[in-house]
Amino acid sequence: MLFALIKKELLALIRDVHGLAALFLMPAVFIVIMSLALKDVYSPPVKTLPYAIENRDHGPMADTLVAEWEKRHGKPQTESQNWQDRVQSGKLSYALVIEKDFSNVLVAGQTDSEIQLRLITDPGLDGGVFAANQAELVMIASEMRARALLTAARMAQAAPRGRPAAANAKATDSGVTVSAQALVEAERYATGFRPTAVQQNVPAWLVFGMFFVVASLSNLFLQERQCGALARLASLGVPVSTMIWSKALPYLVINGLQAALMLAVGVWLMPLLGGDALSLAGINWGALLLVLLAVSMSAIGLALALASLVRTQAQASALGPVVNILMAAIGGVMVPKFVMPDAMQRIAEFSPMNWGLEGMLAVLLRGSDMNGVLLPSAKLMGFATLMVVIAVLLFRRRVN
Repeated sequence: MLFALIKKELLALIRDVHGLAALFLMPAVFIVIMSLALKDVYSPPVKTLPYAIENRDHGPMADTLVAEWEKRHGKPQTESQNWQDRVQSGKLSYALVIEKDFSNVLVAGQTDSEIQLRLITDPGLDGGVFAANQAELVMIASEMRARALLTAARMAQAAPRGRPAAANAKATDSGVTVSAQALVEAERYATGFRPTAVQQNVPAWLVFGMFFVVASLSNLFLQERQCGALARLASLGVPVSTMIWSKALPYLVINGLQAALMLAVGVWLMPLLGGDALSLAGINWGALLLVLLAVSMSAIGLALALASLVRTQAQASALGPVVNILMAAIGGVMVPKFVMPDAMQRIAEFSPMNWGLEGMLAVLLRGSDMNGVLLPSAKLMGFATLMVVIAVLLFRRRVN
């Protein structure tokens, strides 16, 4: 009996092509995606980040600093006049602002000078990259000051005897005591808060949880089809659109409860466990609700399309979770997008989960309003519409 049961299971598995793909193809693809995504996690790609430079000084020292920074980090964005909005929205990773008195202050070594270099970064920038850029800017400014002081000292020594060199000596002495770090200021530019692991993971796994309704909906759909319930409803003249909505609306409520629970975990439970709290103070609730609705509609549309596509219980149990895991791995849910290489970041923009995640980060992290989330919400609603159209076409074929 044991061997007969083993033979039966093997025959059933061989006939289930989708099940075999889930067992063998999915792990291979997952390993490839995760390996590529984590390639730069221990050495953040600071040299390829998009940035802007605003040079208000245009003196010799400022030009030297710009040339040195471009040598290390590549050319800045050509359109840098609106860098404030672009940094805040995440389109630029940071901006380097050189104040108008930078060259004079660096050479003279004024002890009461104000900040002359400002490194203003996107709030979503990795903390290690933030600290590395700040330290590098201080190091470059220190090297430039040391060269300037050395040049001043040589000029003082080369001055003719009897000629007063008090001015040069004063500049040299005071310059030695003033650290270049006092001229550099680094800050995260945003109306929101400094990002934490909670601010990344709560929206990421909230989006993933919403999309995971595909497994539940697919199984229920197959059970109704196999027992003949859907065929009986169709024979009674119930429109396909009515049957579709009867499945979608309950899951909208479920996704709403999921969102409330996940946010509550971030706000109240995480601090009790010793983690950082998710702050919802000052966010635009209308923008947040719009993103959540768009994510929910997109997830339900995908679930309906996959439920109408599969033919067996094994396919329903395998295909939905596989699609979800792949979208999560590509879209920045499992691996934050900012630690991915450039090629993987471009691929991530094709994942609906990434659209939802970026929309939620815009609200929770950058303090965006309705206008700031219109693009990701529109992408999600467009995807939901496409999936519902496919579901209706497949639904009619399955019922008939």
